[in-house]
This record gives sequence, structure tokens and C-alpha cells, in this order.
Amino acid sequence: MTVAPVKEEKRVFMTGNEVVAWAALAAGADIMYGYPITPQNEVMHYWSRLAPRYGKSFLQTEDELSAGFATTGGVMTGSKAFTATAGSGSVLMQEPMAMAEMMRLPTVTIVQQRGGPSTATVIYSQQEVTLTTMGGNGEGIRVVYSTAGHQDLYDYTIKAFNIAWKYRFPTFVLGDGYQAKMREPLTIYDPEKRGVKLLQPDPFVGKEGEPGRDRPPAQYRNTYNLEEELYEKIMSDMKEFEENSADIAEYESSYTEDAELVIIAHGIVFRAVREALDNLRQQGLPVGAFRPVTLRPLPVGQIKELVARVKKILVVESAYGQIARLIKEKACGAACEIHTMFKPGIGIAAEEVEVRAKEILAKQ
Repeated sequence: MTVAPVKEEKRVFMTGNEVVAWAALAAGADIMYGYPITPQNEVMHYWSRLAPRYGKSFLQTEDELSAGFATTGGVMTGSKAFTATAGSGSVLMQEPMAMAEMMRLPTVTIVQQRGGPSTATVIYSQQEVTLTTMGGNGEGIRVVYSTAGHQDLYDYTIKAFNIAWKYRFPTFVLGDGYQAKMREPLTIYDPEKRGVKLLQPDPFVGKEGEPGRDRPPAQYRNTYNLEEELYEKIMSDMKEFEENSADIAEYESSYTEDAELVIIAHGIVFRAVREALDNLRQQGLPVGAFRPVTLRPLPVGQIKELVARVKKILVVESAYGQIARLIKEKACGAACEIHTMFKPGIGIAAEEVEVRAKEILAKQ
């Protein structure tokens, strides 16, 4: 009998990569396929140490391309399979993940972002937003959660498996090098004891009976010979994605009701924004904050309502406009001023956000 990895709630002090491994166990993941790349290496290390204790499996493949394809194969057999990568590994995984989009495979991928382009730095960045949300040659038929810390990494890794298997969209948890390596406290728990029903995987292939006689035949492919056939498939999948987007999309909002300036950020940068916001509000300044938790799909309704109401927006990110482009697309036509603070590959401090916000408020 398999022992439950997390029997009761408890406070722990872990690195982000260690958190991911424990969260995947709590979510009932069966197997991880992976290939080493900094800064996600320890996800593999911790998983491979923990997996044998709980009847789970691990396979190191020859590269990230193979890890991605192995993950798609794993879910087709009915396993809760996942992988983790970063940087140039994310680039290589776009081919199998684009296939997963077209075949509607519930893969789960943890991305611990690193700077780019090419191999670049391995410490900090938010420079994999575009790649993760709209990578491959697909149409972005995928779910992307952006985490702001270790509790998020735990919560949304668990949720990623449920969302992937419920909607059959490839699902990504987007962390970064800081979250991967730093240690901080969080609460780990058995999700089912909190009332979260873990969805059980269902095999795509290898089912009992003869197709066409004992059960309906199924066809899984990502190649289409006729333009009209490809068009119909993509339009059908996009329609279903858009119909479910409002249920999937998540956000965090603070003090936006009376704000003249709203600061928008995601992931770990939002931690600096939270601290800056507290300081600015204590000084009596009309500032609010908005964090998209899902970058794909974005909380479109809330963004449109926000930009229609407030006078000024400040988009802060450790990249050169990757989240800003997504926000601007949804804000198109709004009268509010959109300001930016781009620091690709560099950590952003609360004091810097505070100074920039005051500069914008001072301009009439």
C-alpha cells in the first residue's frame, strides 16, 4: 500500500525546487521525465530521491526534446506525468508542447525561468513569458500560472495537474531562478483533506476492448493534410479554450477601487509591488495593484474593467515588455496612460517601484 507523502499540514522551510517535488507528490503525480538544466535541476534531484519511497517513477532522458515527448507519451498511457525545465530547455520543449496542444494532452511543465536569449544567465528573469504563453507553432491553447513564492509553487503545482486533466490543455507553472534556489517557509498539506478532489487520469490509448466494436474509436494526431481540416480543429479547440477561460483565469487585486495609479506585475516581482503598495498607501497616495496569476488565459474581463476606470497604469517586470505586450493588447482602446518599468534579468526592489510610482503620480 502506497504511503501518503503528506499526511497532515505542517510548516516547512524549503527551496522552491524542493517544494515542486513535494507538491507533485501531493498531487498524485506518477512519473517525472526530465533533463538537467539550471536552475530547475533540484526538482529532478528531489523527485528522484522521494519517488521510490512513494511508488513513483523517474526517467532522465537524453535531452529536453525527449523529456517533452516522453511526458506526452506518459499522459497518453494514463499516467500523471510531468517535466521541469528552464531557458534553452524551454525552447526545445516547445515542439512536444505544441503537439500536446494539438492533441489536447494534459501535460504539466514546471518552468524555472532564467535570463535570455540563448543560455545567458541562470539566476533571475521573467524572460520566458512569451515563450511559455505562446510558444511553439500553436495558438496558445495552454494554461500558464505565474507564481510569486513558495506557497504559490506548492498550491499551483497541485492545481496544475487538476486543471490539465479536467480541461485537457497543457498546463505550465512559471517560476524563476530566485524561487527555485531560495528557501522560505510555507505550509504543505494533503489537498484532499482540504476538500480538493484530485482528478484521476484516464488513458488515451491501451484501453480494453476492440475500437469500433467494444468502444468508440479514437484518433490522436497533430498532422493535418487539408487546410480546412486543420482550420476546423484549431477553431474547435480555441472555442472550447475561450469558453473555459473565465473559469480558469485568476488574479489578485488590492486597493484598485479608489486608485488613480494601478501597478501591474506578476510572479516574484509582485512581491516588491506589494511592499511598495503598503508604503505608498501609508503615505496617503491613491495607488492600487493588480496581479494576473494566470498569464494564459489572462483575466481579460478584470483587465478591461481596470483600464477603463483608472487614469494610469504602471507595468513592472524583469523583462523588456513581455507581460506589458499582453496587457496592452487587452487594454487596446482604453484612455488610461500606460507606463512601464522594465529591468530584464535584474531583481526589482520595492523602493524602486515606490520611486517610479511617485514620479508618475507627480506628472499632470
